[in-house]
Amino acid sequence: MYITLSQISVQTPSRRQLFDNLTLSVGSERVGIVGRNGSGKSTLLRVIAGLVKPNSGSVTATGSIGLLKQDIPADWTAAHALGIAEEHAVLSRVIAGHGTGDDLENADWDLSARIDAALATCGLTDVSLERKIESFSGGERTRIGIARLMIEAHDFVLLDEPTNNLDRAGRDAVIDLVLNWHGGVIVASHDRALLESVDRIVALAPQSVRNFGGGWSEFEAARAEERERLAGEADRANAAAKSARREAQSRLENQAKRDKAGRATAAKGSDPKILLNKRAETAEKTTARGKALGDRAIVEADAKRKEAQSKVEIVTPLSIELPASDIPSGAQLVQLDQVEAAVGNRRLGPWTMRIDGPERVELRGANGSGKTTLLRIIAGFGSPAAGKVERAEGRIAMLDQHIGLLDPSKSVLENLRDHHPDLDNEAAHAACARFAFRNIEADRIVGSLSGGERLRAGLAVAFSALNPPWMLILDEPTNHLDIESLEVLESALRDHDGALLVVSHDVSFIERVGFDRIIEL
Repeated sequence: MYITLSQISVQTPSRRQLFDNLTLSVGSERVGIVGRNGSGKSTLLRVIAGLVKPNSGSVTATGSIGLLKQDIPADWTAAHALGIAEEHAVLSRVIAGHGTGDDLENADWDLSARIDAALATCGLTDVSLERKIESFSGGERTRIGIARLMIEAHDFVLLDEPTNNLDRAGRDAVIDLVLNWHGGVIVASHDRALLESVDRIVALAPQSVRNFGGGWSEFEAARAEERERLAGEADRANAAAKSARREAQSRLENQAKRDKAGRATAAKGSDPKILLNKRAETAEKTTARGKALGDRAIVEADAKRKEAQSKVEIVTPLSIELPASDIPSGAQLVQLDQVEAAVGNRRLGPWTMRIDGPERVELRGANGSGKTTLLRIIAGFGSPAAGKVERAEGRIAMLDQHIGLLDPSKSVLENLRDHHPDLDNEAAHAACARFAFRNIEADRIVGSLSGGERLRAGLAVAFSALNPPWMLILDEPTNHLDIESLEVLESALRDHDGALLVVSHDVSFIERVGFDRIIEL
């Protein structure tokens, strides 16, 4: 039982190369796929599943393959989403006494037990199979997709960011699925806790496709070692370039001294003129040859220096620094007293809480518990159905999962100017540059940005006010980030002096940023 990819090459419709000459074999093992947004992780899974034809190369599989379905149509029923609508209808007719002879012959008497077991494993109980998908949350839809894979029991399963939108229980269910699957698993993910469960990691990049044995910890150690090695090579290349310049200069200076001594000898007139002319000609040739050698050595050393530096830049993540909030230690940021929210015909709450000073607060709760609704009320984007809310007006910023404060049809610079019209052009460009949108990068259209770039643009807008926010609210900020962007965010938040109120089911992110207390809904 295996999947073999042989010399696979794939380009985007715009002819951008995703990967070239990719060769990979997967057996009964767990393989993680990592790479920056746009590197082709999802495309690779779709190539393996037979949904995308590569530009060249071949895919061979000796077992059945199931791909986690993420885009389930809203008008489907749960039975359709689970892939058992027809089989369930047959069984229902037989049980009701309306079955035909073919129904009796084709009835799967174990189907109900398999459905119940799969749904229970995924944390879904008492689910009507006739319920429309549109009534399920994003996390519940992902669980249904996972349950389908369990019912179908393929030899290989392909998972594309399976923990997005899932609460901690859902993430644990995915990790259990990966660890206990009877066949092979290929998972593209930025979830480092999930990646700890794999046997090896394949890293996609435009220049290369590389294999690393072990899970995330081993990959992280290998990556750190590579960065250190490349930094050392860059240092040595810089030193060699400086040395080449010094040697060339020294060679020219020594030749100049010899030429000066020759001219002094010629001035005495003690040697024949023909000999003096020969010496002068030889000196000129020697000087020219020495300069050419020195120039060539400098060019070669500079080329090696630039190559080494470019390799360092590829593996070195961006770095951004959030402006200081200058929050007073005793400032009251928000106070809720018996606050309730109405969502459809549901009533959420009551919630009572208070956040003061530069606290770092993690807000926890299962899918559907009202976390996003509560964050919006705290930020002033929603009104409570009951209770009282006090907040530090104008000193709280919120970035939702989709960075909704940005207009996707406008550039980063235009968005920033729309929110902060008091900034002149120079100040607006400087604000963009602080978040790594330098020069023409600030003119990029938000709709064309990756998840990490969009988050940086959102932070640029949120933190460019004359008075920076005292508290930053983030709702599942890691959902659409690649690992490199995630690490940039972690570093910025870890060093920030302001208050944080964050909802995230990413355990690694929570641990690396560090929080003072947890509020559980």
